[in-house]
Amino acid sequence: MTETRDVKADLLEAALMHVPFDGWSDATWQATLTDVDVNPVVANALCPRGAVDLAVAYHQAGDAAMLARLADADLADMRFRDRIAAAVQFRLEAVEDKELVRRGMTLFALPHYAAEGTRLVWGTVDQIWTALGDTSDDVNWYTKRATLSGVYTTTLLYWLGDDSAEHAATWEFLDRRIDNVMQFEKLKAGVRDNKLLSGVLKGPLSILDRISAPAAAQTDLPGHQKP
Repeated sequence: MTETRDVKADLLEAALMHVPFDGWSDATWQATLTDVDVNPVVANALCPRGAVDLAVAYHQAGDAAMLARLADADLADMRFRDRIAAAVQFRLEAVEDKELVRRGMTLFALPHYAAEGTRLVWGTVDQIWTALGDTSDDVNWYTKRATLSGVYTTTLLYWLGDDSAEHAATWEFLDRRIDNVMQFEKLKAGVRDNKLLSGVLKGPLSILDRISAPAAAQTDLPGHQKP
């Protein structure tokens, strides 16, 4: 298993020098096979979709780097909204070349790969919430990840065009987006605490209360209703 991971890592490392010019494409894949001393049969077994699978691996490597940095960071005295901001910042700072991300966004904007791109973003924000200790097991599991997906993707787009010193403008933008999320969470809590509104919305709220997060072994599924 270790050997398999090393070969894929070697393929990814070799591909990175080609991606800015050729994207996550077959041209990059063929150039990678030329650069790396690996049996093409093994390479194609590890990456049946060639550079597409390497693009997925690159995104997942960024997630892993973010989690490692979160594990080493001292966030105990930070407000929870600042922990979320730190996690998103760590994820973006895991990128060594913006062009690699631009090329990835172009790839996952294609109709036949759009679902894969959405899954990767959802996986990123799910790992952020999990790393920060989220234990929700109801509809909040979904709303937290949906709202953070919006924060992450809009901040990513802003960051790609940001040329301010040390991306200061991006982190200010991120803070504003997270403030919006916090306001949304307060609004949700206010609706439930308001006797009049909770009474009017009793039916819809009761349906939402029956929604559970996906089972641990089925996190790619849309969830299930509580009995």
